[in-house]
Amino acid sequence: MTNHVIAGVRDIGARVFGGYAELLRIPHTARFSIGSVIACMPFPMVGMTITISVQYYYGNYSLAGALTAVQAIALAIATPVLGKLVDKFGQRQVSIPTIVVWIIAAIALTTCITNRAPEWVLYCITPFMAAIPPWGAMSRGRWTHLLKGDRVRTDRALSLCGVFDEAMWVIGNPLASTLAVISGLLAFSFTGMCVIVGALMFLTELTTEPPSQTQLAREAGMTRKEYRAREAAKAAALQSEANADGKEGRKESIWGPGLIAVCVTWFGLGAFQSAAGISIISFATEQGMKQYSGFVFACFSISSLMGALVYGAKNWIIPLWKRFYFCLAVVNLGISLFLFAHNLWTIMIIYLVIGVCQAPTWINGNQLMLHLVPPTRLTEGMAWMGAMNSIGASAGSAIAGQFIDRMGSHGGFLVVTALAIGSLAIALIGFKQIKDGTEKPTLQEVTV
Repeated sequence: MTNHVIAGVRDIGARVFGGYAELLRIPHTARFSIGSVIACMPFPMVGMTITISVQYYYGNYSLAGALTAVQAIALAIATPVLGKLVDKFGQRQVSIPTIVVWIIAAIALTTCITNRAPEWVLYCITPFMAAIPPWGAMSRGRWTHLLKGDRVRTDRALSLCGVFDEAMWVIGNPLASTLAVISGLLAFSFTGMCVIVGALMFLTELTTEPPSQTQLAREAGMTRKEYRAREAAKAAALQSEANADGKEGRKESIWGPGLIAVCVTWFGLGAFQSAAGISIISFATEQGMKQYSGFVFACFSISSLMGALVYGAKNWIIPLWKRFYFCLAVVNLGISLFLFAHNLWTIMIIYLVIGVCQAPTWINGNQLMLHLVPPTRLTEGMAWMGAMNSIGASAGSAIAGQFIDRMGSHGGFLVVTALAIGSLAIALIGFKQIKDGTEKPTLQEVTV
């Protein structure tokens, strides 16, 4: 009996993890995948560290929410620009100077917060904290370059990226809350160390780096502008074959109805999740449990991590748009229940339940990008999706901060519920565009 149980567990493990293990056995892939996760630590840690540190030194949730919003807006502006530059000039050429700017800004911001500098100084420095290379998009770009033409393994690789992303949030959230409560300097120092170590792992792995547009244009004997025009024309021709009306798309722009619909949806997703984050910190503070707030977020990430593992292990036959809307509805409607929670543990349980659909929602969004964006502009397309999420996050945290200062955490959860329902409504308005986008051929199949 015991042997049968062990054999069954091994069989399940092989089915769930076998595909991921096969991907990581490809030479050099484990190094850049893990490096990107380590280098991404500013994403879960910076926002929470700013919120906790500013509230501690200044006693003001509105200021904390406003600074988080400023950083998110700056990130939303910088990320697509950096993604476009990466596609044009290469990952190393863009990432190294960007990292230098971030480290200088982190040192300056930490010094100002701990010394209670005037608020206007914080507003001036915080935008430079957005100087973060698009590690996630660059990692996904490497996978799609390596597995070009292999749809099943490409989808699994995107799921693996989602697993690594959630592992980052599982580690980053409790670390940020714990270290920031001890010292904002300690939290920022740890984050800076992660950036340097992760960047070294990622950027020194040269064999998997996809060629930049500059390199491809040089090899083709044409200018970058001519090369981009030729690539856009081929992508438009491929899409036209799938369209019944045969209409051609724009030659120079990646923006189409499907991409716009996804980006607007991601704006709403960022808004209510950011509002939920600052509201939970306020709720935990009111209950004298602020030190546990990071662990609540970690529960969400652990659940999301498990969802990503299972979701990526299965070859789905259910249409992508159906999976996308189901997962989105579970997350949006579930997080609205925070309004009725009476203690931190209830929120933790809700997070555990709805978290299984969080990573699959992002994985579905990334898979949509393969249908909507030409191959050599994938980093830019994914960066725009992340940027809209950041803009939404900035709006959500700023609005929630104002309500929390006036009504406490209950006011913050009112904002969360309104934003979550509104986000789902926005996604449903874009239903036709998203559904049509999934029915187009994968643009990664274009041969340039």
